[in-house]
Amino acid sequence: MQGRQKSSTPEHKGDLAAHGGVLSMSHNDTRSFFNFSQLGLSTGNAKSSPVLKHSKITYFEVEILDVHSKKQICIVDKVSPSSTLLDVKHKFHKACPQWYPSRVGLQLERNGPYLKDSINIQSLAVSSIITLYFTDLGQQVSWTTFFLIEYTGPLLIYLLFYIRLSTIYDQLESKKNFRHPVVHLACFCHCLHYIRHLLETLFVHKFSGGHTPLKNMIKGCAFYWGFTSWIAYYINHPRYTPPSFGHRQVSFAALAFLTCEAGNHFINVALAHQNHSGNKACFPSPTYNPFTWLFLLVSCPNYTYEVGSWISFTVMTQTLPVGIFAFLMVIQMSLWAQKKHKQYLKRFYPEVRRKAAMIPVIF
Repeated sequence: MQGRQKSSTPEHKGDLAAHGGVLSMSHNDTRSFFNFSQLGLSTGNAKSSPVLKHSKITYFEVEILDVHSKKQICIVDKVSPSSTLLDVKHKFHKACPQWYPSRVGLQLERNGPYLKDSINIQSLAVSSIITLYFTDLGQQVSWTTFFLIEYTGPLLIYLLFYIRLSTIYDQLESKKNFRHPVVHLACFCHCLHYIRHLLETLFVHKFSGGHTPLKNMIKGCAFYWGFTSWIAYYINHPRYTPPSFGHRQVSFAALAFLTCEAGNHFINVALAHQNHSGNKACFPSPTYNPFTWLFLLVSCPNYTYEVGSWISFTVMTQTLPVGIFAFLMVIQMSLWAQKKHKQYLKRFYPEVRRKAAMIPVIF
């Protein structure tokens, strides 16, 4: 009996050892599961780290180089994808105060076109670093200032010749010779033309913050002011001779002039209304106003009316300077109309393909 009991003791201890072994293994498994869970969590954190990196590269760096020397001028950092090129120009101005945003020209390539201010910076990005080339466009003026100065000059200059200043004409000859009614009518029509331009610049045309080089304004003023002086000198001269066909020629030409001025105004109003309403998906269509029916024949009726005004003014006054000016205006307006017509063809091909650019019937 005792032997049996002694022999049974180690078996009992073995059983306890066996149970103890089982308990120790389950404890190790628990620790292993805990370690595996921790590894899984750490792996999850490791996977989430690229998300943080991705959030960091949502900002772009814009490297600005000199277009001639290719030297780096500055780096504009922390540019968000929603930023426009105008925002980049403002930040560039903060880094380089001597260059205002209006005189900064930026290009993707050295010989490429200048990028528009409204372009989204993300559309230019190939990587997180965007390289642009800088060109100093020189002193700039706003389009509103450009047109106000360009049109105010002819208005005032013509009036100086109309009152026949003593520094321009001989006073004895001016008092002696009678002024033909066409001289007064020409002054009224000329002033009406430029007053209309000034009022439309202020209240009809809307310029989206654009600028143009100062040298362009100087060229435009030299052209308009110079021709106005030449035209006004001949028409208001004491020895000016009236048109060959007299009253009929003057009346017909004056009526045509006023018709073209009214048509030009209503076309500009129609174009401005389309831009304000945001309806740029279709070609401008004529309205109930008869002056807008010219849209059925040409794509740029405002240029048609502008040319018609100067041709009518030439017939009304019958002077060589006005004829030369009208001829140059026909050339300039036709170039602008052809350029605009090509843009219309790309956007509104079915509606514009049968229209002329400026002069009806000439396709």
